[in-house]
Amino acid sequence: MTINEAQDEVIEEFSDFTDWMDKYQLLIDLGNEQQPLDERYKVESNLIDGCQSRVWLQADYHDGVIDFSAESDALIVKGIIALLIRVLSGHTPDEIIDADLYFIEKIGLREHLSPTRSNGLLAMIKQMRMYALAFKAKQSM
Repeated sequence: MTINEAQDEVIEEFSDFTDWMDKYQLLIDLGNEQQPLDERYKVESNLIDGCQSRVWLQADYHDGVIDFSAESDALIVKGIIALLIRVLSGHTPDEIIDADLYFIEKIGLREHLSPTRSNGLLAMIKQMRMYALAFKAKQSM
């Protein structure tokens, strides 16, 4: 599945709900469905700077693609990172770097987040792209 196909799937899923309380519940459910992050990855170096909540992000590179795993101590944030993983995980560094993450606007996520959560969302995206840049640089050596 391409990044855009995954985004379209997320948009479709969120379009079933008109009330933002239901959309928040969907985010919480998505976060709760996510596999817990292995304790060995819950280290300071995996914490994302710029998030009000604690968010650990692990990136593994194999067979030309990056697989992300993450966890947060905040329910909605855990759902947000679960969405980002669903869209970006399993793709090449170039695909991740070049991705236009239009689903965030289409589902209305950014406008329904507090300013600190919105900054956290941007920090998560930035960190995922930084991993992609690092793996791309490594691969071209």
